[in-house]
Amino acid sequence: MDTAEKLVQMLIAVALFGGVMGFILLVVGRVRGRTDLVQSLAFVAPAVLLLAVGLLYPAARTAYQSFFDRTTEAFVGLDNYSALFERDDLLIVLRNTLLWVLVAPVTATLIGLVYAVLVDRSRFEAFAKALIFLPMAISLVGASVIWRFMYEYRPDQQNIEQIGLINQFLVWLGFEPQQFMLNAPLNTFLLIAILIWVQAGFAMTVLSAAIKGIPQDIVEAGRIDGLYGVKLFRYVTVPSIRPALIVVLTTISIATLKVFDIVRTMTGGQFETSIVANEFYTQSLVRGNYGLGAALAMVLFVMVVPIVIYNVRQLRKADIR
Repeated sequence: MDTAEKLVQMLIAVALFGGVMGFILLVVGRVRGRTDLVQSLAFVAPAVLLLAVGLLYPAARTAYQSFFDRTTEAFVGLDNYSALFERDDLLIVLRNTLLWVLVAPVTATLIGLVYAVLVDRSRFEAFAKALIFLPMAISLVGASVIWRFMYEYRPDQQNIEQIGLINQFLVWLGFEPQQFMLNAPLNTFLLIAILIWVQAGFAMTVLSAAIKGIPQDIVEAGRIDGLYGVKLFRYVTVPSIRPALIVVLTTISIATLKVFDIVRTMTGGQFETSIVANEFYTQSLVRGNYGLGAALAMVLFVMVVPIVIYNVRQLRKADIR
C-alpha cells in the first residue's frame, strides 16, 4: 500500500468520524429541551459502541476460544487451563510471571521513592531527576537493545575484548566472562532489571510531586514531636503519600503483567525466561495453538483485573477522605 492510498484511507476515516459526530449533534439539537437522558445517551453511545467492539467482543471471543483445541474447532473444556499447571514449560512461565510481579513494581517504587526523597529541594534537583527520568523516554524495545549490549558475552579466548560492559568489568577484575542470558533463573532477574531501570523514573516523578504536596504544617508538627530523618520519613512522609504509592505500585504492576517487549527482544522467551504475555504470543501466532493462547490471555486478564479494582477502590477512599 503506497502513501497516497494510506492518505486517502486516513481522510475517509476522518470524514466518517466527522459525519458520525455531526449526526449525533443534529439528533441532540432536535431533542434539546425534551429530556436530559436522551442527550446523555447520545453522547455516551459512541464510547459504549467502541468499548463493545474493541474490548467486550474480543474478550468474550477469547474466553470462548479458550475452551477449544488448537484449531478452535473441537471443544476441550478446561483442558487448556489444566495444561497451564501440568506442563513443566508452562509452570516455568507462571513462575517467571510471579517473579516479575513481586520484584519489579516493589523495587522500582522503592528506588523512585528513595531517589525522590534524597533529591527533594537539593541544589541540582532538576538535573538529578532528569537523569533517572531519561529511560522513560525510551521504548522498552530500545531499552532492551541497550541492555543487550550491557549483557553481551564473548568467549574469553585469545584475549578477545568484551563488548558487553558488565563482562568487561568482570574481565578487568580477573573473572571469567559470563553468558548471563543462558543462566536461569538469573537471566529472569536481569530482564526484570531493565523494567526497573525504565519504571523507576515514573515512580520518582509521581512520588516527588506527592512529597512536594505534603502540607508544611504536618512536617513541622512531626519535627516538634521529635521526628527527624528516618522517623520523619516513616511516620509523616509515607502516610501522607500513601495514595500516590498505591497508584505507582498498581500502575507498574499492570505494566509488568503486560510486559512483552523486553522478553521478546532479549531472549525470545528462550532459556526459561518466557512470561504469560510472551507465551500467549508464541502459542497463538508462532505455534498456531489458538486454544492454549486464548487460555493464557484469559489468565493474564484475570491477573490484571484485581489490581485495577483495588486501585479504583483506593482512589475512591482517598476522594472520600
